[in-house]
Amino acid sequence: MAALIEKTGRAAIVTGSSRGIGNAIATELANAGYNVVISSRRAAACEAAANQINKEQGRVVAIPFDADIADKQALQDLVEAAAATFGRLDCVVCNAASSPYFGPLRDAPDKDFDALLKNNILSAHWLTRFSAPHMERIGGGSIIYIASIGGLRAYDHIGAYSASKAAMLQLARNYARELGPSNIRVNAISPGVIETDFSKSTIANPKLKTAFERETFIGRLGLPEDIAPMAVFLAGPGSSFLTGQNIIIDGGASV
Repeated sequence: MAALIEKTGRAAIVTGSSRGIGNAIATELANAGYNVVISSRRAAACEAAANQINKEQGRVVAIPFDADIADKQALQDLVEAAAATFGRLDCVVCNAASSPYFGPLRDAPDKDFDALLKNNILSAHWLTRFSAPHMERIGGGSIIYIASIGGLRAYDHIGAYSASKAAMLQLARNYARELGPSNIRVNAISPGVIETDFSKSTIANPKLKTAFERETFIGRLGLPEDIAPMAVFLAGPGSSFLTGQNIIIDGGASV
């Protein structure tokens, strides 16, 4: 899908892009001709990821910007820095998230539930609000939320996380409706279990990992590279009539 996008000066922000799914998306966006802001909480990790992309591209197309997604001002600064550096903002990928609690929903500590809602929902809401005016200025754009199949079904040990991702899907639908007249499209991608640092605590148990693998039709867990092409497609003109949707990429596990 990346090959379908004409190389231009378009610019994108990808949160949580120093590694994992976010890094794969940022790399593919750069391959598709986008300038990219690499963002996570750790400055050194952002710089290393941006340097790697620039090395692969043979020129500077990625810049680092460390920001905590729980910090409203930091996210506003992130958006303003991207727009100032590249002169425009075409795409924002809300990928960074947290999952501080693993266990029954009824036992979730308030502090962990608060963190889940702030990091996984409120941050996406803030980024959308801050980004929309810049996209309106250039005639439109694309906002992509990285949700989860956890938002579609019940689980024994990630109920709190799943609740936050279900809310993210509604955020996509509502913002798609509100921002559609400005030609800003808002969509979600719901990955299944993907092999990343984020999921390593979940799949560290061999029996649990095998169970997740057996749920898929393909017999394996996903990789970050399985998610990135869809994000690039949603970012570009090929998806100009696609908004308010949730794209599930899970090897068939939720079918």
